[in-house]
Amino acid sequence: MALTGSAARAGFDAHMMAVALRLAERGLGRTAPNPAVGAVIADEVSGEVIARGWTAPGGRPHAETEAIARAGGRARGATLYVSLEPCSHHGATPPCADAIIAAGISRVVCAIEDPDARVAGRGLARLRAAGVAVERDLMAGAAHWMAAGHILRVTERRPLVQLKLALAPDGSVPRGSRGQPAWASGTPARAQGHLMRARADAILVGRGTVIDDDPLLTCRLPGLADRSPVRVVLARRLAGLNKSRLVATAAEHAVWIFCGPGVDAAPLEAGGVRIFRVPEVGDELWLPSVMETLVAQGITRLLVEGGPITWRALSHAGLVDEAVVFHARAEARQAITGPAALAALNRYVEAGNLQLFDHRSVGSDDMIVFRRHWRSLAPHATRATNA
Repeated sequence: MALTGSAARAGFDAHMMAVALRLAERGLGRTAPNPAVGAVIADEVSGEVIARGWTAPGGRPHAETEAIARAGGRARGATLYVSLEPCSHHGATPPCADAIIAAGISRVVCAIEDPDARVAGRGLARLRAAGVAVERDLMAGAAHWMAAGHILRVTERRPLVQLKLALAPDGSVPRGSRGQPAWASGTPARAQGHLMRARADAILVGRGTVIDDDPLLTCRLPGLADRSPVRVVLARRLAGLNKSRLVATAAEHAVWIFCGPGVDAAPLEAGGVRIFRVPEVGDELWLPSVMETLVAQGITRLLVEGGPITWRALSHAGLVDEAVVFHARAEARQAITGPAALAALNRYVEAGNLQLFDHRSVGSDDMIVFRRHWRSLAPHATRATNA
């Protein structure tokens, strides 16, 4: 059906960008250090979707070139919707902006510019100079969050930090003992937690969690076992870690341990564990150094499943971007209210700069998501603007 009128066009643009963002989501946890990007090529006159693309595992090919390859000659004269500015520099692959121009695409709707200094508006400028109509800032808030790990990597030299908290009905954190975990949440909530693992580049815990729970920290959802993130441990002391399941499986799934200078880690290194030594400040590892090291190793999205000590340390350092609270209910039908969840979160995290983003039921638990108030992540725009 042909699209007529500015309102119909705006609605179609928004729908196509929403599809591009969902495509980008497929790459979370798989494309680092490149951002996960989604792209759609469509005929805005007929309303037909011609081709779709998303960043491939490992970061290449890029979403735009994948969509163009699938569209073939039908890309000429069509509109490209993309969740992040097309690259304009020569890296491992030629610039996506050049591929768009060569394909004869007549219009590009881009959610946000890429803050990477190698791009930073140059991709859109190259398109405009070639006569391609360019619009940007459609669903910018949602796109910023999708690319947040990449944005923080190039602007703050750290990954996106997501905390996952599983709380008992009274807001406490059940503590495991002698390698046996204590579950606060039900099976559906734990499955949701495993999906979060699949979308992360790395998962971090403190030494105490390893000693108490002896976790594997892998993704064990059917069909997603290959999406297990790098497993990271903060440990000023290494005693007891050699007996953990993490170390025993280091040859199968990567294990990185951050410790202080001068710690003898040779036995763990012999077992395949990578050791990173960072400065200590008082009785804590210097977290900014941990974050910079993770970014240098290609980590852009860090999921933190540790315990209260780790949560508080990251919070005090101002490194919490999102807190996902799985709160068990006292009674099956008695949902946790937003204020109650915020009060529970405040026991472990300085939540003053976090805002309620989502609240839903997951089995018998409540899943409440709080996100950092980040100016660039304000509620998304509904209309594109000319670049």
